[in-house]
Amino acid sequence: MPQVPQTFDALAVRTWCGLALEALGRAREEIDAINVYPVADGDTGTNLYLTMESAATAVEAVFAGYDEAGRRPGLAEAAGAMAHGALLGARGNSGTILAQLLRGLAQRLDGARVDGPELRQALRRAADLAREAVAHPVEGTVLTVAAAAADAVEALEGDCAAVALAAYESARTALASTPGQLPVLRRAGVVDAGGRGLVAVLGALAQTLTGQSPAGEEPHAPFEGGFEEASEAGCAEPGPAFEVIYLLEAEDAAVARLRERLDALGDSLVVVGGDGLWNVHVHVDDAGAAVEAGVEAGRPYRIRITHFGTARPVGERAQRAVVAVVPGEGLAALCQGAGATTVLARAGEPPASGELVDAVRRAHAREVVLLPNDADLRHTAAAAAEQARAEGVRVALIPTRAAVQGIAALAVHQPERRFDEDVVAMTSAAGATRYAEVAVAERQSWTTAGICQAGDVLGLIEGDVAVIGADVAGTAEGVLARMLSAGGELVTLVVGAGVPEGLVHRLEGYVRESYLAVDTVVHDGGGQGPLLLIGVE
Repeated sequence: MPQVPQTFDALAVRTWCGLALEALGRAREEIDAINVYPVADGDTGTNLYLTMESAATAVEAVFAGYDEAGRRPGLAEAAGAMAHGALLGARGNSGTILAQLLRGLAQRLDGARVDGPELRQALRRAADLAREAVAHPVEGTVLTVAAAAADAVEALEGDCAAVALAAYESARTALASTPGQLPVLRRAGVVDAGGRGLVAVLGALAQTLTGQSPAGEEPHAPFEGGFEEASEAGCAEPGPAFEVIYLLEAEDAAVARLRERLDALGDSLVVVGGDGLWNVHVHVDDAGAAVEAGVEAGRPYRIRITHFGTARPVGERAQRAVVAVVPGEGLAALCQGAGATTVLARAGEPPASGELVDAVRRAHAREVVLLPNDADLRHTAAAAAEQARAEGVRVALIPTRAAVQGIAALAVHQPERRFDEDVVAMTSAAGATRYAEVAVAERQSWTTAGICQAGDVLGLIEGDVAVIGADVAGTAEGVLARMLSAGGELVTLVVGAGVPEGLVHRLEGYVRESYLAVDTVVHDGGGQGPLLLIGVE
């Protein structure tokens, strides 16, 4: 048997992250399938995997930063990278709690290496910190499993291997008891999905420190008597319509006020982090209010808004879904209202193919129409589509180049049609929509319309600068004149934050007076989106 560490060092952190990622990868579909609490959206396993993937990537980056002369990072640096990576990449309720558990561990893994007693303290700190992060802790969840693991080793004598193995075994026992603590689990006949994921992570820790794979399989429904109220098993309980997640740069005092405001807005509130950087997770009916609360507290970014949709029995796939990339939370809410699963494209941070694959998985459908809504995302979306197809999902990629084309495609989407017919209709609607954007130049540069200076207002049609103006309204009118000169029946305006007061009224009047047969529809693009998007169908 290979030599295994008696203490916990940086290399052990690296090995643990890799093994935990493998374990969550093997269990991802199983965990997704038993996900009934707090919302039966079938993505807990995926969220845990993506959170751990971010943690493992951060640790690998730290090791890669050292030279090849045998040097390696210290334990505190490796553990800190693990916690920070998990914080940045935390997904969903379960992933956010996992990030806080890893943060708590990292706070006690701060020496050159730790032994058994110090690992016991780290497990205790992890469990306590995670519970503090949840606004209203519920027993029978991952918090219960984490507490059981910490309780079991409180007075244990032994090295790190003994501590890790005892924590794992106790977590397994606690997981098996979760259906007796949470009625929704008992009705569905499953254990807690988040707790199942934590058992996998603790199993990887035990394997790291003992050199042996932990024995035993984690139970799905480890209690006598089968299902209770079988007709309700696996169905989501009523709750808010949206999941809102964002990273937040803010001071501690502002975050305390934010917790109070978000707690009044919805449920499943988890706020993790510290030292000026936080990950905020909440379920609400008013997604905009949750984001606005973050703006008041500090600087929110990487905002993700997910519409839960109509609850389905766990494991049952919808026939068809639409996944759309959107440039702002206002458009996200609009598309989610139309039934789409959305991926938020942040300024300067285009989504990776993994995020698109994650969205396809969250859509939980046999057939998916993918709308990248950005010409630069076409290859990324194609890679995501190929991966989703390999997982058994039928995916059609419509090469939409702007959000207004995606809106046009969604407007004609009819899931009851044959898949091919629906895709053709959506593709036709998107292709018949010309698009433009009004933006402010950040610096002097050459354009297809001449030289622009910093502060000039640019009107870009189909990606090329067509109008250079001094103000937003005049430039927008110039863009509309050029686009409507070739005809059109409907103008779509997507208005972002910072547009001049009265702009919408002026542009609606311009279209009405100059083009009698053309209608105008206006959508709120939200604070994260472009200044003004224009579509002409």
